Amino acid sequence: MANKKDYIGSELDLFSHAKIWKYYWAQKIKPLIQGPVLEVGAGIGSNTSVLRKKDEVWHQLEPDEKFYKQLKKQNKILKNCEAFNGFLGNHPKKDYQTIIYIDVLEHIMKDQDELKLAANKLNKQGILIVLSPAHQFLMSKFDRNIGHFRRYNKKMLRTICPEGMIIQNQFYLDSVGLLASAAAKFLVPSGNPTLNQILLWDRFMVQISRLLDPLLLFSLGKTIITVYKKNN
Repeated sequence: MANKKDYIGSELDLFSHAKIWKYYWAQKIKPLIQGPVLEVGAGIGSNTSVLRKKDEVWHQLEPDEKFYKQLKKQNKILKNCEAFNGFLGNHPKKDYQTIIYIDVLEHIMKDQDELKLAANKLNKQGILIVLSPAHQFLMSKFDRNIGHFRRYNKKMLRTICPEGMIIQNQFYLDSVGLLASAAAKFLVPSGNPTLNQILLWDRFMVQISRLLDPLLLFSLGKTIITVYKKNN
């Protein structure tokens, strides 16, 4: 596997405007995160900024060299935050308490092998947190445009649970977005959402989902979060 790879997606800047959505899912997983942390596929660093606690030891792993250089520049003003260029297979560090994949695992062809590598880099009480797009029936032209190999459901993520780990928690988010994504698959021929569509979803639909998801016991949504924990 090469040490570097140019990211083919173009959605990172566009979805950086979805601030309500980002803070919604972040509040669900931030309390679980303990350092030292490895963020796989850190991109442009927008998730780091909402998840990282002050001065927490945080490593960012990013295969795209352009994004990596951007992360290094940003980290000059951050304490204990360091970026690495490459893939998990050649990442030299280990003994992390938390490893996170935020909209990343669906970009990796051999996802089960990836999580096995991640499990081997955790300490004895470590956890893996995976946030991914949900439901294969929602797989769209947009997914393919940005390099997704698949979308997930609970069973798929249980199947790839690394040996020696258990699923501590698993739930869906954004029940209203589930309906919007289904509609967009058939009504947006280009497959690419506009900024106005992103803002409509973020400012209106996500707000309703925040009220509706708990009533539905987090059983429906366009995004799935899985927390794996070492069982030894």
